[in-house]
Amino acid sequence: MKKLSIFLTAILLLISGGKIYSQATQSDSFTDIFKQIDVKEIPENVFKLVGTDFTVITAGDPSLYNSMVASWGGWGILLEKPTTWCFLRSNRYTLEIMRKKETYTMTYFDDQYKKDFIQFGKKSGRNSDKMKENNLVSIQTPSGNMTYREAKLVIECKLTEVTTVSPDDFYTEAGKKFVVEAHAETNDYHKIVFGEITNVWIRK
Repeated sequence: MKKLSIFLTAILLLISGGKIYSQATQSDSFTDIFKQIDVKEIPENVFKLVGTDFTVITAGDPSLYNSMVASWGGWGILLEKPTTWCFLRSNRYTLEIMRKKETYTMTYFDDQYKKDFIQFGKKSGRNSDKMKENNLVSIQTPSGNMTYREAKLVIECKLTEVTTVSPDDFYTEAGKKFVVEAHAETNDYHKIVFGEITNVWIRK
């Protein structure tokens, strides 16, 4: 039995990239799975989280919510508050819900879930059932925001500002070209979205 236990532990380590998480079940509450930490205790580098792991932004409630994938953004201090920012196309359905609800989550996953959450970026939820066509299991935070049981890090945000960019804001030709081409597709410029960080949760 001891050898079998060691073998199973090794398999779990390989699957989870060296981390063993408690096995969440459908009956587990949010606080059974996650623990709250201070924003200064976020365990990973923002450049890795946003640029490599990618951000899943989710807005709404159990009756209607939508998720999207973002790879541009970060966080810092704005108006003396810990704040996230992201650079989003104006026609994002998730952005539409964010503006209505004024709260949202920024969620991060281990690599083993990338094939699942990357689907959120392949089509709009406005005219599809993409939120039902996924293996990830949604869960509501104690404050009412939506995220996923499989997450390793959940950042809850309160919307503070949505700013529209202009080609004149950019001092590189690549930046100007990017926002002009996006405008041609959506008839509007990208939005920079700022959100005050209200809660941070990591997997137990």
